[in-house]
Amino acid sequence: MGNILSLTDSVNKIRGIGPRYLSYLEKLNIKTVEDLLRYFPFRYDDYSQLKKIKDLKENEVSTVIAELIKIKNRRSFRRRMFITEAVFKDETGELLVIWFNQPFLTKTLAVGSRVSLSGKPVYYQSKKLTLVSPAYEIIKTKGEKFETKFFRHTGRLVPVYSETAGLTSRALRYFIRSALASLKEIPEILPSNLLKKLSLLELKKAFWKIHYPNNLKEAEAARKRFIFEELLLIQLSLLRKKKENDSQKAPLIKVDISLIQEFVNHLDFKLTDDQRRAIWQIIKDFESAKPMNRLLEGDVGSGKTVVALAAALLVIKSGYQVVFLVPTEILAHQHFLTSQKFFKDFNIKIALLTAHQSKIFSEGLSGKIKKETLKKELLSGEPMLVIGTQALIQKEVRFSKLGLVIIDEQHRFGVRQRLALVSENKNQYLPHQLSLTATPIPRTLALALYGDLSLSVLRQRPAGRQKIITKVVPPQRQKEVFEFIRREIKKGRQAYVICPRIEPKELKIASNLLTYRQYLNYEVKAVKAEFKKLTEEIFPEFKIAMLHGRLKAEEKNKIMEDFKKGEIDILVSTSVIEVGIDVKNVTIVMIEGADHFGLAQLHQFRGRVGRSDLQSYCFLLTESGGALTLKRLRAMVNCDDGFRLAEMDLAIRGPGEFLGLRQSGLPDLAMEGLKDPAKISLAQKSAQELLEQSPDLSLYPALSKRLEKFNRDFSFN
Repeated sequence: MGNILSLTDSVNKIRGIGPRYLSYLEKLNIKTVEDLLRYFPFRYDDYSQLKKIKDLKENEVSTVIAELIKIKNRRSFRRRMFITEAVFKDETGELLVIWFNQPFLTKTLAVGSRVSLSGKPVYYQSKKLTLVSPAYEIIKTKGEKFETKFFRHTGRLVPVYSETAGLTSRALRYFIRSALASLKEIPEILPSNLLKKLSLLELKKAFWKIHYPNNLKEAEAARKRFIFEELLLIQLSLLRKKKENDSQKAPLIKVDISLIQEFVNHLDFKLTDDQRRAIWQIIKDFESAKPMNRLLEGDVGSGKTVVALAAALLVIKSGYQVVFLVPTEILAHQHFLTSQKFFKDFNIKIALLTAHQSKIFSEGLSGKIKKETLKKELLSGEPMLVIGTQALIQKEVRFSKLGLVIIDEQHRFGVRQRLALVSENKNQYLPHQLSLTATPIPRTLALALYGDLSLSVLRQRPAGRQKIITKVVPPQRQKEVFEFIRREIKKGRQAYVICPRIEPKELKIASNLLTYRQYLNYEVKAVKAEFKKLTEEIFPEFKIAMLHGRLKAEEKNKIMEDFKKGEIDILVSTSVIEVGIDVKNVTIVMIEGADHFGLAQLHQFRGRVGRSDLQSYCFLLTESGGALTLKRLRAMVNCDDGFRLAEMDLAIRGPGEFLGLRQSGLPDLAMEGLKDPAKISLAQKSAQELLEQSPDLSLYPALSKRLEKFNRDFSFN
């Protein structure tokens, strides 16, 4: 049995986990026994079909219990690998078994031992049916007695886990089984009446059934319990945060309708009804005594920025400071220029602060400013609009009179980052917060993830814009696209070429081998190769530039300014141009390796064109041309509604597409639950009932403690 364990014990107390395995587990953020038990399998291998050797069939997954009669290693010089060959027997016959590059097996498996072998028999290099690289397990009980329910790796439903270098599913199964067997007790988290009402497994039973189910029905019952638990924790966090927000005092914003009317009249375009409605909803929030916490969700090109700046104008004219937080320096610089244009006649001071730039703009003053000088101005409380990146989220950057925080593409920032500005800079009030996203989020998912936010939606596009013509281009037709681009550029148009990158899913799997720096290097390499091909082979007659994350801020801004002026014909870029970039003369976006991106992200790329009355085009170049790829990408051809595409993406790729890499730490089962509106609704209702019974959860101490850990681990506080 080993040591008696508790859930809070360090994993190094589990038998077999020494310094080496401890370091591997830490890479997966597994530090305690509970962390290990909550590292759930993503699938199960069904090895439950026990057969005799004579009954084995080709390509049919089975398990045999047999005695080892012969085993040896040999070296394959042609393939440069060790091959372990073994012969097993039962009362019905003999079976050849082969493993590759596991020479230690000659010491692990002793002749005469009884072994359980699970795998798929094949005819390997002979007419003999052979098990190739099967899972194996030594049976230690004597005689004929053995029970497969005590097996770990064979003879049953076997859990398979996401692995990391040095840590296999086999090792994880061993450690988890050892931990479960050594736990003195597993305290229940959920109230007993809730378990009974929803027919959920108790925690102890759920841990056993999710890791070692006897059948798929048991595994599903355990998954049901943990999905509900994690959705409940999300909802409890959001509801408590909303209540805390509502209890705070808000900055007093003077709602000057005539000022808004003047601002709207100065625009060189007409607002859509959705934009007017969103501005009015923000005004009503300002009139409330509670801090605004609103999510402005809009399809690409729907005009979120002008709505945000209308809100900023009211706040600044009421004597407060406004922060406009954006994910990239390119976007920050663009907003800095755009806000100067919109606030031209309103005497608004505008500042820019990023890791590499600090600028100021006001009447009689424009240009670079020392960061220390700008920080002093921010601390002085002078009303202004401050646009910047994460450089704004620093302890030395403080605002003495912060009235509004605007966060562009808010899913790109972790919750702690978003709250840092508010919590570090509040005085006697909590600043209003307006979050923007150009990634249309299905309503059920928005409510589940941002249930503490009010929601405004922009679906309409500015008048006069044509539908973007979208085409899927297989490899054999790419030359036709190049010729079309050539003709368009000769007409005076411009084009984006977006290079493929590693998918977030692939990055997550390779996270222990691939650093963010290496990831950036991959993107840069892809852009440089594409730039070289287009410049030297395809379009030598045109002016082509490239844009990627390794360039200095000054270089990026110079490239974008030249592109806007029409001095660059084609811009080859990574996904840094995914959001916010607005160049009206660009009518073509060509996306290389489009099959590497989700529909929502492809829609964002497509939104970089079609920003004027000129006919625009989006070409989705595929690498495979396979039927499934083409079917998925044709959704882009048939649909230009970002909200509909987001629903499709949610079904295909899951909620991680909308959370961004920074938020992908949410448990996988929570991600799975977020696909199901019924599960979300049930969790919301249950959370509301629990908080009505006990607002501080003091009646449910175990649940309260679990919620604290959940908030720490997954940035929900």
